[in-house]
Formats: sequence, structure tokens, C-alpha cells
Amino acid sequence: MARYIGPKSRIARKFKEPIYGPDKNYEKKNYPPGMHGNSKKKRKTSEYGIQLMEKQKVKYTYGILEKQFANTFEKASHKKGITGENLLQLIEARLDNVVFRFGIAPTRDGARQLVSHRHITVNGKVANVPSYTLKVGDVIGVREKSKSLETITNSLEGRKHQYPWLEWNQEAMEGKIASYPQRDQIPENIKEQLIVELYSK
Repeated sequence: MARYIGPKSRIARKFKEPIYGPDKNYEKKNYPPGMHGNSKKKRKTSEYGIQLMEKQKVKYTYGILEKQFANTFEKASHKKGITGENLLQLIEARLDNVVFRFGIAPTRDGARQLVSHRHITVNGKVANVPSYTLKVGDVIGVREKSKSLETITNSLEGRKHQYPWLEWNQEAMEGKIASYPQRDQIPENIKEQLIVELYSK
């Protein structure tokens, strides 16, 4: 499966929640897409279907491809602790997601593009792999030549959320991974146990 670049409202409607953030189109049509989407007759979804839907939701939310997701789950299952929480921590520690969490980009798609176009540094070196997994103590910054980019400055000015596992220095335009996030520090509505059950079949 290639990365989805179609209408985001359609995907949000598929999962019955605005996974990409506030969405006026979703609010108008908060039912699944398609000719039977607004039908009052509820279709019963199998246990497997529910688990698969949860995995798909996470993939679309974070912009992760199937093979990347499978590899991340494999790593999570070999780490100490709860596999589902390990999975979310590894996904949250992706470079594109952290750039988004810092507010350097307003969306994960935007963050992915900034990384790919070499506007972001990790520990002082330019990084261009959005899926790169960061470690505690890593410092993520905006490349010196890119600090005046309107996209970045506008996004940082509108920065609303702060996360306890991240430390941000506005003057230097750089931030540090203070720790991996605890489960209650990840705001997305994800039932990770369903994903673990899916992969354990």
C-alpha cells in the first residue's frame, strides 16, 4: 500500500473520528463514506475486522506504511514491558512525529516533508529519513538556513500543545527528547491492545 494522499475527511469518516485534527467536512458528514454510509442499519463487524480497523487507523494517523508498521511491531514485541505501549512509544519517537509534536510543522504530512527536504537536524546533523527512530537525549532542531522559512515560523507561532516528554527551546529552535511518552501522554484515541491481538493470531 502506498502512502494515502487522497481526501483526509473521507478517511476520518471511515474511522468515525477526526484522526487528522479538527475537520469541518467531517463534522457535516460524521458517518462512513459510500452510498450506504448514512444508512441507519448497522452492519456487524467481526472481531478481526475491528482489530484490523484499529491498525489501519494508526497507520493513517501517523502516515506509516504496512511494512514499516510490521517492523515496528516486531521491535515492540521484543522490548521489555507491555507490547502495545512499546509500539506507541516507538511510533511517537519517529522523527516526523516528533517534528510535528514540537510544533515545527502543523501536520505530520508537513513534518514529513520538512524532514525529506533536509530542513531538520538530529544532534546537529541534517536528517532526511522521516521514519528514523529517536532516542532519549537526542536533540532535534531546525537547520540554520531554514529557520526563516515562513512555514516553520508560522507553525511555531501557532504552537499550542506542550508535551511533558519533550523539551523545547524557542530561541534556538531546537528540542530534546527528555523521555519516551507514557501511555496517558499520548492524546490519540488508540486501542493498542486490539493491534496486539491482531498480530498474535
